[in-house]
Parts: sequence; C-alpha cells; structure tokens
Amino acid sequence: MSPVYRNAFLWMIIIMLMVLLFNMFNTKNYTYSNLDYTHFVSLVDSKQIKAAHFEGNYAYITTTDNKRYKTYVPDVKTVADKLVKEGVDVNLKPKENNSLLTNILIYWAPMLVFIFLWFYFMNQMNRGGGRALSFGKSNVRMFISDPKNRITFKDVAGVDEVKDELLEVIEFLKNPKKFTKIGAKIPKGVLLVGAPGTGKTLLAKAVAGEAGVPFLTISGSDFVEMFVGVGASRVRDLFNQAKKNAPCIIFIDEIDAVGRQRGAGIGGGNDEREQTLNQLLVEMDGFQTDTNIIVMAATNRPDVLDPALLRPGRFDRRVVVPKPDVRGRLEILKVHTKKIPLGEDVDLEVIAKTTSGFVGADLANLVNEAALIAARRNKTKVEMEDFDLAKDKVLLGPERKNVIISDREKRITAYHESGHVVVAKMLPNTDPVHKVSIIPRGMALGVTQQLPEDDKYTYDKEYLLNRIAVLMGGRAAEEVMIGSITTGAGNDIERATDIARRMVCEWGMSSLGPLHLSDENKEVFLGRDIAVRRTFSEETARQIDAEVRKIVEEGYMIAVNIIKENREKIEKLAQRLLEKEVVEAKEIDEILGLEDDRAA
Repeated sequence: MSPVYRNAFLWMIIIMLMVLLFNMFNTKNYTYSNLDYTHFVSLVDSKQIKAAHFEGNYAYITTTDNKRYKTYVPDVKTVADKLVKEGVDVNLKPKENNSLLTNILIYWAPMLVFIFLWFYFMNQMNRGGGRALSFGKSNVRMFISDPKNRITFKDVAGVDEVKDELLEVIEFLKNPKKFTKIGAKIPKGVLLVGAPGTGKTLLAKAVAGEAGVPFLTISGSDFVEMFVGVGASRVRDLFNQAKKNAPCIIFIDEIDAVGRQRGAGIGGGNDEREQTLNQLLVEMDGFQTDTNIIVMAATNRPDVLDPALLRPGRFDRRVVVPKPDVRGRLEILKVHTKKIPLGEDVDLEVIAKTTSGFVGADLANLVNEAALIAARRNKTKVEMEDFDLAKDKVLLGPERKNVIISDREKRITAYHESGHVVVAKMLPNTDPVHKVSIIPRGMALGVTQQLPEDDKYTYDKEYLLNRIAVLMGGRAAEEVMIGSITTGAGNDIERATDIARRMVCEWGMSSLGPLHLSDENKEVFLGRDIAVRRTFSEETARQIDAEVRKIVEEGYMIAVNIIKENREKIEKLAQRLLEKEVVEAKEIDEILGLEDDRAA
C-alpha cells in the first residue's frame, strides 16, 4: 500500500472512531426503548406513567417502575392534557423545524472543528512549521545560479591568490571528465580559513556562480539539536539533497560548531555533537558521496577542528583567506562604491592606505557609514570629508556630544594627547600621526590616531620599543606638565604591558633569549584542555615579570625625557587642541616646527 493510501485509510479509521464516540455520548437514542402507541395508551389509562417529555410528536416517558420508553403520539395536546389532569410531570417542547444544515451545525460542528484543527496541525508539522515530525530534515538553503544576478569572481576583490586557488574547483565542476579520464581526483573538501569578515561565504557563492551549479548552504550550528541522533540524520539528509542536485556545492559556515575535536575535555565522547561529526566524516569519506559534489566550509578557528576532518579525502585542501593589502583594499572599495555617487575630491587610494588592517566587511561598513553621513547632510554625492568622518566613527567610535567635561579635565586630556603626539614625532620608526582629538569618542576622552603608511607583516624590536614609549607618552606628559597622574592612561598601560609580555614570551626579544614561554592569558579550549598548563618554573616566571617591567619602565623613561626636552611644543599643541579640539597631521607639523626641519 502506498503512503498516500495508507494515510487516507488511517484517517478514515480515526474519523469513524470519532463518530462512534459522538454517538455513544448521544445517550437519548440508547436509554429510551421504542414503544408502540397502543401500549402507550394502555400505560396512560392504567396511570403507570410518572413523567413525560414531548418533543414535537415524540413522547419520552418514564413509568412508575423507572422504565423509559419512546413513542410517536399523533395528538400530543389531548394526551398531554390528560396526563396533566392525572398529576403527571409533563414537559412540552415544540417541534423544531430545523433544516439539514442546522442539524449538522448543531450536532456535528464541534466534531468538524476538531477534525479541521487536527488536519491543520498535522499538515503544519509535516511541512516543518513545528518540526515535530521533521527533526531529521536539514535546514539547508539552496540557491540556484541565475545568469543575470549570480555572484561571480567579479564581485570579489582583494583575494586574487585565493581565486587562483579555487579556479581548479570551478573547472572540475564545469568539466569533471577532464580530470577523471586520466585518473585525477579533485579534492572533495575545501576549507576556507580566515578572520571574520574576509569574505569566505562570498567566495563560496562566487565559486558556485562561476561554475553555474546549485549552492546549498547551512550553518554548523544547524546540525546540533537537543535530541539524540538528529544531527546525524540531518547530515544524511543534506548529502541526499546534494546528490539529487549534483553537480553542486555544499557550503557549511562556521564548521567549528560541529567539527571540534572529539574525545577530550568535559563531557566525554558520546554526545550529540560528536555523533553528528562522525556522520559527517562518513559522508565525506568518498564511499557514499558523488564525485561531482564539492564540500566547502568556513571557519576562523582551524586550531580546534578534529584532525580526522582535515585528512586527505575530506577537507584536504586548506585555503587561507587573508586580510587584504593596500591594493586589495582599493579593489574592494571600488566594488562597494560602484553604485554610490562620489565627489571629485574622493581619492580611494588614500582611503585604502589609511585603512590598514580593514577586511572586506569593515570596508563595506565604512562606505555605508560615509553614505549615511552624506545623506544626513542632504548631499547628492559622498565626499572625502564624509569618508574621514566615517573612518573616525568606525575606528574610534561615535562622538559623545552630550558628555559634559570640566575645563580641568579637558586641559589634562589636551596635555595627555599632546604627549602621545610629541613622542611619536620625535622617535624614529613609528607610525605617522594622522590626527589628534580631545572630543570624547567611545570610552576615551581623547584620541591620537596613528595610521601606518604601508601594510606591516613583521615588526622589529626598535618599532615595538618605540611603540611602548609612544603609549607611555600620555602618562609622561601628565606627570611632567601637570605634576600629577590620572586614570586616563589605563588603556595605554594595558596595551604597553601586553606588547612587552609578548616580546618576552613569544618573540624572544629579551635577555631570556629566543624562547617561547606559555602565556598565562591564553584562552582555554575545553575540547582539548581543562586548564592552562604552565611549561616553565616559578623562577622563570619571576624573570619574565622582571623583563616585562624593565621594558615598560625604559619606554616610560624615554617618553619622560622627550616630554621634558619639548615642553614648549607640547604647550603649543595643547593650547591649539583646547581651541580647535581636532588638529590634523599638517597642522601638527606646523605647530611642532617639523615643516621647517624638512625644508632645511
């Protein structure tokens, strides 16, 4: 019997049982025995009737011996009058001329409503509305490539090396016979690794768009459910759908939610997440998957993934999606500003150079913020000023215009920020100062903005020591120029200490030598470690603390000496900040007399 007929048969049985129950509760037809009219008349004449109830021409009587009968009475009025004279309890109810529809509504409406609600909820559950009967169905979303609106590599910028790496996957999806006829096997799994916002999901969509194949996307968290076995069932359902739409791409976002290491940490190895991972490993093993299905996944935590997930035959190709360099940022800005009218003064190259460390999502946010600022100012085009304001908002936070600062605090902030600027200008091998401001932004009362001219991938020891000195320049200016210290340098001290500790423990830039010493502040991953394990002795820990203190204090003394030697410059810059609140790089050089030094 097919599922359709079987379900219809079951529903017929259910409805028949409902009707039977309804009739059982309609007790009038079962508690009154039928009686012919002749016997009814004899009962009346012999005064054996105790009570009578008339509905139309039907009489429902109870005899003196508590027996109940039902009979048809042609002349109800005559019989009823006679029973009343004899003292019988008589109840008359006029005949109801109900239509068939009325009778159905009266007697069957509750049952029909119940049946309708039953059908409705069962249909909703089967469709996945309540997911009560579809736990094992994967919550996958499928996108069919549309030649007009599909995403291709033209929409992805700043990652040319990654696109070259993925061209092989596209070629295989377009023409698999080219590889299979000579015995070559394309990697079934491609793992995209990169920081958040670098465009991993966009790359996967672009691969599907270039190949012109369906794109099935799902998040790693969609597999894990509170019910045992549901995750594994969803994995099987996902691959079954992929086989029906092959060739295609399966994209699993944030795969670390389900692909973390097994059998370690808290909870043992027999939990729902690990069973889901086991099923994923089986499906990707090559025995049950088609050769024209490519599985792509994205994560920013490759260190926590299970080794079995990364072995050959599964995610055997790792593609690192890096942060874009200055050329990449320029290309990304061009992509995001295609539909935005730009002013004549907008120079995307300058914006790209001053946004070091930004990823694709950051640049998209920057362009959007600039457009919003221009719209609020009723402009028809986005100008360079709007981009500068948007960059300040993204990097430093929005202006806190409602904060009321006393003149004394404002003066302290001006000296503090001037200290950062002067130390940065007087030391070599430091990032250029872009602007300085004493307008409260975010959690800070003032900000000194330094932007590197070029992208940096390594840092030498001189740069790091000078960086610490620049960070300590604010505290040094407070002590030298005001004679007291405040809490305003808290974040500067924290960052300087962190740089010094990493110099000692990770980069081998101290008298302890080129040793890597475990960092006590390292995050604990419960899937692998229960607690941080210290790999050095207490004596080494004391030496580390002494080296960190030494580096920070030396940087502080360098800053103090520079502040003492440049009191007049700090005073001028602080006064200008109190007047204008924001001073740009060119004006800073004029105040400090650096323009004259360059001309000479």
